[in-house]
Amino acid sequence: MATREAGLLLHPTSLPSRFGVGDFGPAADAFLDWAASAGVRLWQVMPLGPTTFWNSPYGCLSAFAGNSLLISPERLVADGLLDAAHLDATPLFPEDHVDYGPIIAWKRKLLRTSWEEARARRASLRDELRLFAEDPAQRTWLPDWALFASLVGRNRGVPWSGWPREIAERKPAALEAARRDLAAEIEFRVYRQWLFFSQWERVKREANRRGIRIVGDVPIYVAYGSSDVWANRRYFTVDEEGHPEAVAGVPPDYFSPTGQLWGNPLYRWDVLEKEGFQWWIERLRHNFRLADVVRIDHFRGFSAYWEVKAGASNAIEGRWVPAPGSALFRAIREEIGPKPIIAEDLGLIDDGVRELLSETGFPGMKVLQFAFDEEDSHSLPHHHVPNSVVYTGTHDNDTTRGWWGTLDEAARTRARDYLGTDGSDIAWDLIRAAFSSVAERAIVPMQDVAGLGGEARMNVPGRAEDNWAWRAGPACFSEESAARLRRLAELTGRVRGRGLPS
Repeated sequence: MATREAGLLLHPTSLPSRFGVGDFGPAADAFLDWAASAGVRLWQVMPLGPTTFWNSPYGCLSAFAGNSLLISPERLVADGLLDAAHLDATPLFPEDHVDYGPIIAWKRKLLRTSWEEARARRASLRDELRLFAEDPAQRTWLPDWALFASLVGRNRGVPWSGWPREIAERKPAALEAARRDLAAEIEFRVYRQWLFFSQWERVKREANRRGIRIVGDVPIYVAYGSSDVWANRRYFTVDEEGHPEAVAGVPPDYFSPTGQLWGNPLYRWDVLEKEGFQWWIERLRHNFRLADVVRIDHFRGFSAYWEVKAGASNAIEGRWVPAPGSALFRAIREEIGPKPIIAEDLGLIDDGVRELLSETGFPGMKVLQFAFDEEDSHSLPHHHVPNSVVYTGTHDNDTTRGWWGTLDEAARTRARDYLGTDGSDIAWDLIRAAFSSVAERAIVPMQDVAGLGGEARMNVPGRAEDNWAWRAGPACFSEESAARLRRLAELTGRVRGRGLPS
């Protein structure tokens, strides 16, 4: 028999911290305590990889490496890898948002100091790093990532296609010379990954110990400037010189009248299929080490994807191209077994996507903010099915209060009539509707639990700047809101149970 669960959507960068950005330190443990007291059994995070210039977790520089910005300075001190005195000189960073530029520079310097002190203090460090690097979990991607990240530094952030040709094309002699020249920097990059995975594994253990499971997130695409494209060019739509030939996006939709031009290189699915989809299998295997459940972003792209010619100014002029979703997910299941996967099946959904969703058995998503745009919308709770996950909104939506403020009067009237409310506490009205749904899992953004407005929005799709910066203040985690959430979870049968089958 299926069980019902309540969850929260909160990226670690949004956690409170005096270091300018949320991390894997004490605030993560405090959040887990609060969430457990609120009856929460799922904590959904966004992708945890190293981000590009725009700081989007959906445009990472690696599908496997971790974002060292999330490493906790306090845990470094607790683990004997940094002198506590270094934290006394922490700058006064903003508390309500992430000011990425100064924070990245400060954190990078702090990690280098930790590296220097750890080597001096910890005789076993090099052996620990060697064992970490040789572990099968890291062996397939870490050497490429550590070299790539070191080369990014040496080339002052220039994308790999602008590097010296022998390096860009991965000529063996050039790579070997780079490994010798950058040996010290490569070791430092391995150290940072060791820190990231050690600290995240501790957070995940603490979550599981409290009965909370992590819901991870896998973007369908990787960034053009990523180590993945550099190291595995044959899998992606780039030409012999490394320039994109075709890129990803979506046609005009709810979020944008000109579509969304993501710019990621597309997959050469024929090449991936000939090699047994091994790259994708390893990617999913890796993410199930990071999380207990995995949400796959843009699931419709596994049925058919929107292809846009490289150099286009928007995503309007594109075409749908079939993708081998059935073969891919069969190969994944055969290799790593049945796994709890959530399919982000939003956007322009056709019969092909529905058939793929039915074939895989993955739960799809329902978003209540989409439910009142028309009469009898399929997003309304009376159309939900048990094998699904209901959200008030996602990281791409406005907060529910912000959404309500921009809603036209006809949609407001439908919402008031359906929910039986005057809209004065609209965030909790939608939380109640989500928890009352027959959907087995209900996940709510932390901003809605705190009743915050549009100023707390995480992302505006199609906008390059000023996203991914929101941070939760201590007031978000009040005893009152925890008690209110728990009572609602109790009333709707979402407190007990162990959740998605493994």
